[in-house]
Amino acid sequence: MREKLHIYHTNDLHSHFENWPAIVDYIQTQRQKHAAEHEEVLLFDIGDHVDRFHPVSEASFGKANVELLNRLHYDAVTIGNNEGITLPHQELDTLYDHAEFPVIVSNLYDMDGNRPPWAQPYWIKTLKSGIAIAVLGVTVPYYPIYAQLDWKVTDAFESIAAVLKEVKGKADITILLSHLGILDDQQAAEAFPEIDLILGSHTHHLLEDGMMKDGVLLACAEKYGNYAGHVEITVNLSERTVEAKKATVLKTADWREESEETAAFLREKEAEARTVLREEVTVLDHPLKTEWFEPSALPHMLAEALKEWCGAEIGMVNAGILLDSLPEGPVTKGDVHRICPHPINPVNVKLTGEELKEVILTASSADIEQLRIKGLGFRGKVMGKMMYAGLDAEKLTVNGAEIESGRTYSLATIDMYTLGTLFPAIRDAGEIEYFMPEFLRDLLAWKLKKQRPAR
Repeated sequence: MREKLHIYHTNDLHSHFENWPAIVDYIQTQRQKHAAEHEEVLLFDIGDHVDRFHPVSEASFGKANVELLNRLHYDAVTIGNNEGITLPHQELDTLYDHAEFPVIVSNLYDMDGNRPPWAQPYWIKTLKSGIAIAVLGVTVPYYPIYAQLDWKVTDAFESIAAVLKEVKGKADITILLSHLGILDDQQAAEAFPEIDLILGSHTHHLLEDGMMKDGVLLACAEKYGNYAGHVEITVNLSERTVEAKKATVLKTADWREESEETAAFLREKEAEARTVLREEVTVLDHPLKTEWFEPSALPHMLAEALKEWCGAEIGMVNAGILLDSLPEGPVTKGDVHRICPHPINPVNVKLTGEELKEVILTASSADIEQLRIKGLGFRGKVMGKMMYAGLDAEKLTVNGAEIESGRTYSLATIDMYTLGTLFPAIRDAGEIEYFMPEFLRDLLAWKLKKQRPAR
């Protein structure tokens, strides 16, 4: 006898709720269809469902996202870096207080080496036929950033190996929820051929028909709810083995129906978020302009805020990080969030004068100013002009003194520059201090409050 198991999966929604009502309708419809055919269904999310760029996630610290997962009756989830390192410690520690599903992540601990009570290293699901499924989960280990938030993250591959030993003999099918990225997923397939299926995420890759690697099926459904993934597994019940497995993706833009109940729920959450973010930060007696390609007051204020907050000699930030100006009058938390939605943290790096000059030269190029960025936590459109506090880019001076090639300078800037290829000198700096859990918008609000005249 044979049994068909249907696995639906989402990943990297990043709080792009515009597609969520359609996903809800589709999953509910498919569940009904498979139930009528006596076929079992599992539903997983592979992390980065939360993204604080969206007011609903910002105001609720992601708890509204968990409500959405509850309402669609997810069977299990793992966490992504957006859950793991864009929430303050206490907010992540309470994020899943009301979750109605297991959160599976085996490589995250508190600083005493204890697994948080809301996380478990694996989950065993037994189907009606008696077939047992072991579900594992790991997240990408950004070691220094997790440590700054008082979490200890460990090597994902060592964690997978340890959990596989623990579940050996307990399950007929093994599934890994992996928030590691496509390259690590391929490596995991090579290292652990006993895994039947790896549901991937993090690198936003689209595997339209899955990918077979050393007998392991890899599946991933891009990002933002643009797709949902579907894996069909055929099980030989007498031998308790996987006889066949195939993966497809489903494009949400092709679906005409959506859950009106879910759309109404989201509207309710948006109204709640507006109330929370209505808190006043300051009152401006004049507008603060943001211009992307010429000097302007608001980006310069953010550069000053970085310099002061991090106790550095220099503040540096690209003007494109701010999406709009602030008009005269009251400024709310919602206003600051709207113009600076990025989950980006301040950093303080140590550079030699020679390295600093290299950064200034690169930043001043037309190619960099016009660069359109994707990823790295950036939620804007274009880099724009680099703004400095304490540094004159034309005269090459720091606080009035000429930059000395051999001297070390402290530069307060943004964690985005410690990733990728924009500024190798910053990325490869020997000393990088992360300031967390504050985002850039928290520094901007702090600086705006300081500007507020006494009443």
